[in-house]
Amino acid sequence: MEYNFSRAAHNMRSSAIRNILSLAVRPDIISFAGGMPGDELFPTNDLRELVATLTEKQVQEAMQYGPTSGYPPLLEALKEWLRAKGFPVDTNRLIITTGSLQAINIIGKIFINPGDVVLTEDPVFIGATSAFKSFEAELKGVPMDADGIDIAALKAALALNPKFVYVTPNFHNPAGLSYSPQRRAEFIEVMAQTDIPVLEDDAYGELFYSDDVKPLIVPMKTTAADEQRYFYSGSFSKVFGPGLRVAWLLVPEAVYAKAEVCKQSMDACSPMLSQVLAYEFLRTGKMQTYIEQLRAIYKVRRDCMVAAVRRECPAEATFVEPKGGFYLWLKMPHGVDEEVLVRRCVNEGVVFVTGKTFDPDEQPNGYIRLSFSNTPEDQIETGIRILGEQMKQMIV
Repeated sequence: MEYNFSRAAHNMRSSAIRNILSLAVRPDIISFAGGMPGDELFPTNDLRELVATLTEKQVQEAMQYGPTSGYPPLLEALKEWLRAKGFPVDTNRLIITTGSLQAINIIGKIFINPGDVVLTEDPVFIGATSAFKSFEAELKGVPMDADGIDIAALKAALALNPKFVYVTPNFHNPAGLSYSPQRRAEFIEVMAQTDIPVLEDDAYGELFYSDDVKPLIVPMKTTAADEQRYFYSGSFSKVFGPGLRVAWLLVPEAVYAKAEVCKQSMDACSPMLSQVLAYEFLRTGKMQTYIEQLRAIYKVRRDCMVAAVRRECPAEATFVEPKGGFYLWLKMPHGVDEEVLVRRCVNEGVVFVTGKTFDPDEQPNGYIRLSFSNTPEDQIETGIRILGEQMKQMIV
């Protein structure tokens, strides 16, 4: 039987990363593919303690439906956590979402009409492009350099009258880079001359690897004079556990009203058990302690990968050294086709994601994404040695 699927369904695409991850379960594979925390790093002991100390009322609440906007104690704790970071929480509303991807889908659903233009960075998070395309958006990618989005290209693309601009200024997925303070200021200035909203995705913002980076990665929602233009998405996935699916949107009141109704039609409410645990993890201070532990561990893994790439790969394989997050975005040397490279590496026991996965138009771009977050140092060393060997063989 043939089924008459909707146009939206025809516009959906499977994540190449999800497909590649099927290889990662092989015991002989070293995976640089998945952008996920290391399993061995999860705060399992803390989680057991939190569960053991829940009151009867909290357990009952955790098992029940909750408000669409989120578990009230979590909303209040999160509000104060964000206030301390300089966010305008009194002129905006918070809504808990089932992962940051739901936040992206909500903004897409309440703003995009078929044929509307959405500006993204190029490269861009594949989850966002999949969401926007499912609403039949026309995507326009704006190139980036080491300091962030290209301002001249952004100005030109704004002539397309996009519905909104989607950006990831901190520890970009996949590019690993962060916008420089000057580039942030330029972006804010350019956008202030328009009436176009900005969706600021900050899933990795807590994972900076030295204190001197912190003042360089201040979210634009906290500094822009016209902060109501900025819809801010944050997440506990990278700093607590992605399986809990707890994230949030901080948006103006008018956007919140539409977002809440939209979320009601998606899942009514995010899992209450996850929200109760996130609240306790935040309230007890365990989250901040855990974040600091993660920063130290991921810094070691970042340093290991950067050193290994510089040692094992051809000098023409270049990258911007990430100051946080999960990823290294590696430009291929002349003569190395990344699609051929990944097939050769898989045969040798290494897997990663090729750059076209993150291209808004799904075109090859001469890059690969290497994730160091989920791979111990000994495997990083071995995997990058194999990667470098295959590159050198292809150049010859």
